[in-house]
Amino acid sequence: MAKVLIVDDSALMRKHLRRILEDGGFDCDIARNGQEALDKIPIYDPDVVTLDINMPVMDGITCLSLIMNQCPKPVIMVSSLTEKGALVTFEALELGAVDYVPKPGGTVSLNMADSADILLSKVRSAAKTKVRGPSSLKSKLRLQREQAEANQISPNLKPFNKTRKSKIELALVGVSTGGPGTLQEILTELPEDFPIPIVIAQHMPARFTEVFSERLNLACNIKVVEVSRPMVLEPGTAYVAKGDADVKIINRGNKRLVTSVPSDNNHLWHPSVQRLVESALEIVEPKHLLCIQLTGMGNDGSEAMKKANVLGAKTIAESEDTAVVFGMPRELIELEGADKVLPNHKIAAALISAVR
Repeated sequence: MAKVLIVDDSALMRKHLRRILEDGGFDCDIARNGQEALDKIPIYDPDVVTLDINMPVMDGITCLSLIMNQCPKPVIMVSSLTEKGALVTFEALELGAVDYVPKPGGTVSLNMADSADILLSKVRSAAKTKVRGPSSLKSKLRLQREQAEANQISPNLKPFNKTRKSKIELALVGVSTGGPGTLQEILTELPEDFPIPIVIAQHMPARFTEVFSERLNLACNIKVVEVSRPMVLEPGTAYVAKGDADVKIINRGNKRLVTSVPSDNNHLWHPSVQRLVESALEIVEPKHLLCIQLTGMGNDGSEAMKKANVLGAKTIAESEDTAVVFGMPRELIELEGADKVLPNHKIAAALISAVR
């Protein structure tokens, strides 16, 4: 039986979380703040830690940083859906948290049962996750920003030949659990003159995709925006689908656009990767598409990417070595729809090579 340490300063939240997790088959212990959690981890040795953000004595971010440095464990942040909650959640993901679960009712959520299925599925996935120890992502991103500000070009990357049109015209990315860190790993490696647009369907709430795209935009050489309205697809730009909605590729006049549309109840996850790829196949010749399936639970987008691959699209699946949850990419691989299976740190290079 997997063990979960619940860390929250609210007795009511601890009670709700414990009931959900124990009913789901987990053994649980509790801690009231970050310091108490650090004291209990060596003794209880949990398989997963759920960590609140705002706590007395020691807050969740400080506790997370110490966990990742002293005794790395899969950590799931439990945070509110406010803008402030989203900002701090992404800081936690950069520090090494594997995922997050939103509190649907705010800091003390009386309707946490609404997120029970999400909580259980993410804790089950986290229990199988290999934690890599202290994250160097923040220092890496800082270095990349400094290089971009100094207009330095990596010696390993030659500028793109702008007179030669790439055969690949559009890249589509599907990603879910573990996605924020993986997308940062990939997108921050792309040069400013990357010649095609990228559209990303990351399963995430609406408030989070806005904050996430803003943070990526600061970290990347390419431009990163949230799709909150119909937008013309431009080279060197990554478009993050608005959370709690779906995203489609459309034609308007003689221009190719990406637009946010209400979520379709025929699809389980949103933004739907399946719906994104299907819409692109109606607009773009498959031979001009590159589809990338990254970490995530479930199978969203795998059938559509397999179809695209049969019709001539290039496809890449993230390997089990680096996937936080090897669900979505595994489905594509098992359908024999992946041309390449790569760890996340090699996907940017493959992207660059494909569009040269």
